[in-house]
Amino acid sequence: MTSRRARRTPELRALGVRALKACSIAGLIACLTAASFAAPAPKREGDFNTAAPTAILIDAESGTVLFERNADELVPPASLSKLMTQEVVFNELAQGRLKLDDEFLVSTNAWRTGGAPSRTSSMFAPINSRVRVEDLLRGAIVQSGNDACIALAEGIARSEDKFAALMTRRAREIGLTKSTFGNSTGLPDDRQRMTARELARLARHIIRTYPEYYKIYGEREFTFNKIRQFNRNPLLPLNIGVDGLKTGFVREAGYGLVASAVQNELRLIVVVNGLKSEKERSDEARRLLEWGFNNFQTNPLFADGQVIAHAKVYGSGSVPLVAGREVKLMSQRGVRERIVARVVYTGPVRPPVQKGQRIGALKVWRGDSVVLEVPLQAAEPLEQGGLPRRALDAVVELFYGLFRAGIQRL
Repeated sequence: MTSRRARRTPELRALGVRALKACSIAGLIACLTAASFAAPAPKREGDFNTAAPTAILIDAESGTVLFERNADELVPPASLSKLMTQEVVFNELAQGRLKLDDEFLVSTNAWRTGGAPSRTSSMFAPINSRVRVEDLLRGAIVQSGNDACIALAEGIARSEDKFAALMTRRAREIGLTKSTFGNSTGLPDDRQRMTARELARLARHIIRTYPEYYKIYGEREFTFNKIRQFNRNPLLPLNIGVDGLKTGFVREAGYGLVASAVQNELRLIVVVNGLKSEKERSDEARRLLEWGFNNFQTNPLFADGQVIAHAKVYGSGSVPLVAGREVKLMSQRGVRERIVARVVYTGPVRPPVQKGQRIGALKVWRGDSVVLEVPLQAAEPLEQGGLPRRALDAVVELFYGLFRAGIQRL
């Protein structure tokens, strides 16, 4: 790989950085525009004390990681995995394949495994009754009803096993690369594993993609079958801005919580898991949220529509890349550390390029951890270039390919 000094853009000059552009080799190597600059970075284990064995705190708008501890460790998520069950239902509704007024059967399996006889969290739906999807959703979200989740799973996929496979496929579609599922409820199952990071990403996805359904997570109570039950989220009544999402517990993993809160137009998402009691779970999640609100601020990096980098297009020059929205990075007040930002894409890009076409991503690292990732798109269309330009690019690519092969043999 060879590198060339790229012309600094005004936003990079303002940050006092040096940008490097790396050209691709035979279209197989990701092209990078790298910039290092002084900026605050997320806290890790040792910088902030928490009793949670696994935890993460992120900014909901940018996805910036503010704190993490063992955030990529796969652990049993218990009822926290119901968030994935609910996302699948939300997506079915959004795609028009399901309606809130549709009714699903509460089967013997749903009643026995997750209903009254199970002695687990339940919405107490009667056996062999038919219940509206909207009521099942509230039963699953507000009451954490296992019977509601199984009824939804069987109604959508005809069996819970098939629905669990659908959950895993859907997780991959929204960028969760590690999570796997064996059921819709989070009841003990060796196949049921998630990380704190992916739980936070899932929560962020739900908040941003389904605002009309996210409101249900903040409802304090739900009455069904003449049984009134209260939301299990212990942070909702504490007047700290929490308006969702989910608690969980299994003996193998301990007590966990995914929560989101808003203060002064700033939304944070916290995930904690592996705690020893309900009180410890509530206390640690609250401490992390309050620490985040008290210690972090938002810094703009790129304005909406501002060109962040240029991607080489085979035989056609280059195309400007934009984020399609303002890019912000959360930073800790009074702390400055060096981070690295790169624009990553596989290139050269094949023409023609359409305006708005996804090209790559802006990634920001602190150490080995990606604290911010923003998709980038073409700011304008670009047609295929003339024959002389294509021929020249072909020769250059061939040269780089031979050069790279020679380097690998050394």
